[in-house]
Amino acid sequence: MNLRSIGLFLLSSAMPAVAQVATGIDVLEQQNFAPLKEIAARHSGHLRLGVLTNPVGIDAHEKRTIDVLRKDAAAAVPGLSVNVIFTPEHGIQAAVDKFDIDNGTDTESGLPIVSISGSKPSQKRPSAQQLSGLDAVVIDLQDVGARYWTFQVLMGYFLEASAANKVDIIVLDRPNPINGVAVQGPLATPGREDYTCFYAEPLRPGMTMGELAELFNGEKHLGAQLTVIKMTGWHRTDWYDNTGLLWINPSPNIRSLTQQMIYPGTGIIEGTNVNIKGPAEPPFVRFGAPWIVATQLATYLNARKIPGVSFMAISYTPPSGEEPYPYRGKRVEGVEIIVNDRNALDAPELGIEAASALWKLYPKSFQVDKVDRLLLNHKVLDQTKAGEDPRRIAAGWQSELEVFKKVRAKYLLYK
Repeated sequence: MNLRSIGLFLLSSAMPAVAQVATGIDVLEQQNFAPLKEIAARHSGHLRLGVLTNPVGIDAHEKRTIDVLRKDAAAAVPGLSVNVIFTPEHGIQAAVDKFDIDNGTDTESGLPIVSISGSKPSQKRPSAQQLSGLDAVVIDLQDVGARYWTFQVLMGYFLEASAANKVDIIVLDRPNPINGVAVQGPLATPGREDYTCFYAEPLRPGMTMGELAELFNGEKHLGAQLTVIKMTGWHRTDWYDNTGLLWINPSPNIRSLTQQMIYPGTGIIEGTNVNIKGPAEPPFVRFGAPWIVATQLATYLNARKIPGVSFMAISYTPPSGEEPYPYRGKRVEGVEIIVNDRNALDAPELGIEAASALWKLYPKSFQVDKVDRLLLNHKVLDQTKAGEDPRRIAAGWQSELEVFKKVRAKYLLYK
C-alpha cells in the first residue's frame, strides 16, 4: 500500500458512515402517493391540501415538496389539489428572525402563503377559517432536536385543530439531526405549555417530528386523523452527517450541525442579557456581554471539565441591525464552545453549566430569572440560583427523565 492509499484509508476510516436516507416525501414518491389515495377515498374522492413547510421541504432531487404534491401527486391521485401554503416561524424562506411575518404569494406556484407566525398567541395557531375548504394538511418541516423549537409546537397546534375541523394531518418525517438516541435534560413543568412547549418533554427528547406527532396525539388524546410517512434508511444513532441528505438552514439562527448539537443547551440563555445569536456570529456556539471577562469565564468553564466540550475566550462586536439582539455595535467578551466529542456531550446539562457560571461569576449583571422563559422549570432555576453544582442538579432530573423514556418508547418508529 503506497502513501496515497494509506492516507485515503485513514481518511475514510475517520469519516462517519453515510447512508442514503429517504425522507417522508421521497418515500411518498416511491409509493406513487398510495397513502394520499387512501386519504382521498375517505374524503369522497377529493383531497384539497394545505402544505406547512419551508426551504427544507425538498425531495432527493431538490424538488420542493410543494411542487411534488401539486404536480406529481396531483397527476397520480384524482381529485388532489394543493390550495394553500402555510409557513412557520421565520417564513417561507426560513430567513426572517421575527414573529410578525406577513402573508404572501408563492412566486413559482401562485399559491397563497398563509403565515402562522404572528405577535399575538391567536396568530400562532391555525384558525378554522384558514383550514376551511381543506381535507388535509401536509407537514414537511425539519426538527432540530430541542423541545423549544417552535416547529414541533406548531405541528401540535395543527394536530389539535384536526378533529375539530375534520382535517387530516400528514407528517412527512425527517431525521432528528442530533440523533434519536440521547434523551437529556429537565422536563418542562406540566401546565406551563406555551409556544416553546407543546408537551412536558425534556429539553432533548430524542425523537423525530413524526414520532413527536404520534406522542402528542396519543398522550394528549387529541383525536387527530394522523398519518406519518416514515423515512427509510435512518437509524436512531445517525447524526445528520450520516444521512447523505443535503443540509439546508432550518432557520436564520441554525446554520450548522454544531449549532444544532449545542442549541438544546445554550438556547436556554437566549432572551437573557447575553448576546448569543446574530447574523454574523455563529449562534448558540458563542455568547458574550460587556460585563463578562472572557478569560475568567473560559478558565472557570474549562475547569469544570464538562464532557465533550472545551471553551475558548473571545471578544467580538455584534453587528448593528434591526434584529433585537443585545449589544449590537458594542464590543463584548465571552466564550466560544468547541465540541470535542459530540457523543459525550449532554447539551442541556451544558446549558445549566453556562447559566450557573454566569450567575456565579456575575450575579450583579446576569439576568438569571429570564433563563426560565425557555427552561420552564422553576425547580431547576431555583437550584441554579441557590448555587447548587450543575452535576447535582442534573442528577436530580434523571428520575423524571426515566418516566418520560417509558412513555416515549411507545411512539418510536425507528430502530
